[in-house]
Amino acid sequence: MTWRNPIPTVDIIVELIDRPHRPIILIERKNEPYGWAIPGGFVDYGESVENAAKREAFEEVTLQVELIEQFQVYSDPRRDARKHTLSIVFIAQATGEPKAADDAKSLGVFQLWEIPSTLCFDHGKIIEDYRLYRNYGIRPRLL
Repeated sequence: MTWRNPIPTVDIIVELIDRPHRPIILIERKNEPYGWAIPGGFVDYGESVENAAKREAFEEVTLQVELIEQFQVYSDPRRDARKHTLSIVFIAQATGEPKAADDAKSLGVFQLWEIPSTLCFDHGKIIEDYRLYRNYGIRPRLL
């Protein structure tokens, strides 16, 4: 029997706490699928998800982040057309000037009311869930 399991990933909603209204950072992807995305990536073998989140944030936006909380796990098998992944999403805070690096073609700092419409994966749903949580304290419902 061949085992096929989802691949663990992390996504990090990085709030810039030294700016008004705590905007978040999105990256424009250098590789397919193209578009805007929450910083994140694959968890390496032998690495905790918390360390993966800190590493991916630094690799993509060059900021040291403080993980505030684990927000939600997203595991819809259709969330990534390339393969079945699951994402552990963290909320993090940072200060400073982010710079695009690694597989980020560019980056943007966005208020929650100005998020681009060309988001990759299920990041539109994640950001909408985060917006409800941040503004109203409403956590995503488990299906």
